Amino acid sequence: MTEVADTVTQAMNDRHSAVAPPDLEVVNMSKHFGSLIALDTVSMRLKPATFHALLGENGAGKSTLVKCIMGFYKPTSGQVLINGQVRHIDSPRDAQRYGIGMVYQHFTSVPSMTVAENLVLSRYDSPNLVNWKKEYEALTAFMEAAPFKVPLDATIAQLAAGQKQKLEILKQLYLQSRILILDEPTSVLTPAEADEVLGLIRQQVTEGKISVLMISHKFREIMAFADEITVLRKGKFAGSGQVKDLTISEMAEMMMGEKREPQPVEKVAHRESIPVLEIKGIHANKDNGLEAVGGVNLNVHSGEIVGIAGISGNGQRELVEVLAGQRPATAGEVRVNGETYTMTRAEMYKHRIFVLPEEPLRNACVAHMSVAENLALRTFDRPPQAKGFLLIFKAIREMAVGLIDSFKIKTPSPETPVGNLSGGNVQRTVLARELHSDHIKLLIAANPCFGLDFAMVDYIHSQILEARNRGVAVLLVSEDLDELLKLSDRILVISGGKFAYESTIEEADFAQIGQSMAGH
Repeated sequence: MTEVADTVTQAMNDRHSAVAPPDLEVVNMSKHFGSLIALDTVSMRLKPATFHALLGENGAGKSTLVKCIMGFYKPTSGQVLINGQVRHIDSPRDAQRYGIGMVYQHFTSVPSMTVAENLVLSRYDSPNLVNWKKEYEALTAFMEAAPFKVPLDATIAQLAAGQKQKLEILKQLYLQSRILILDEPTSVLTPAEADEVLGLIRQQVTEGKISVLMISHKFREIMAFADEITVLRKGKFAGSGQVKDLTISEMAEMMMGEKREPQPVEKVAHRESIPVLEIKGIHANKDNGLEAVGGVNLNVHSGEIVGIAGISGNGQRELVEVLAGQRPATAGEVRVNGETYTMTRAEMYKHRIFVLPEEPLRNACVAHMSVAENLALRTFDRPPQAKGFLLIFKAIREMAVGLIDSFKIKTPSPETPVGNLSGGNVQRTVLARELHSDHIKLLIAANPCFGLDFAMVDYIHSQILEARNRGVAVLLVSEDLDELLKLSDRILVISGGKFAYESTIEEADFAQIGQSMAGH
């Protein structure tokens, strides 16, 4: 106990004695999850009173690195040094003792409580009995000196998104964090709000009050506010440098890699290509009411795979949900096979539209229902699986047995709850249900291979290509650029809810794709 107390005392002294924020260094950090190497001997230094951006594609290891720094994960190997001293950080509480705080991508405040209550609640030493007169005096003094002003008496539910994000940052300043780790801090903000928030943080850095490590994909913000960058690619260090010495093209090259050519795949040439999906001026909102999709237009033809690339959070999820009937469009029109399409189950059956959504257990399956029942979700109310209002369970099971065999779904039995299967086999179940029909006309696939092993990825790719080769129109939305370059006939980039780039795969400009994905 004495050793722990001494460590904590030293940490507090480190935090409060120095005028400048502490020097933070990560040395040869690795993190393994079983056979998956999420982080591979990465080193990085955040100098005192600097604004440092951490770049990389989705899955590059950025979140794993900051979670190791914060103590959410215990690294497999490597060290965290603070002011040149090795520090063992086993939890966010330990990180806070050393002056390190994190602002997460999603809000962490309690909606029904006030700003003042959330600030007091954020303290690790929050008292059981609160002297509100004393707390309000301290909070008022803090808010007067803070870079952001948020009303102390307002409930979180009353705040706009920009105010909520400001409060998340204020929490860390209130906790006297000298190093702020920001995870995509502007993903929920309008461009004007983003510039205001980052500008005020930048001012705090320039005044020597804090250091910032920001995960970001937006080159515009990095060029405007950051001093240095570190780039990760597939879990490894891919480059670093001073922002003033780098061009956007050089950063994009570090982020994406120099050699990213489409892998050869066997594609059947179709003499006759007809428009199957026509999207005209579609608008849609996020869950918080801000616009996510800003009037996009798109055509997908028979026997064609159209790929949509984009960093997560740029409107692609909402667009897919509109097409799948899971989210209303606020304006625009969708036509399928020349007819107006209003995303009902009956119309999906009529036009032979099938969907492979991301997060299949949340969006495509019912976890507690059996594999056989999930395989029948498209057909259970039609012969031979139904007779009037009666379900023919024998026919449902017979179909399931055939699909389990054809798509090699590993399940103890057709009656096993689909939630008991591995992620790959849940995806196989969805594939079997959505792709077994010979009459499919349109396939919409969203990140169909996320989190799956190489063998399963190859299998899904082969199924999508087979559908394309037999004349199916395919809309493929993915955050994996390699996947899109391999499978697509045309590629578009979505950024800020609008298409920022389009070309055939043969004429695709890789540097331009990378810059468009980053919102430049």
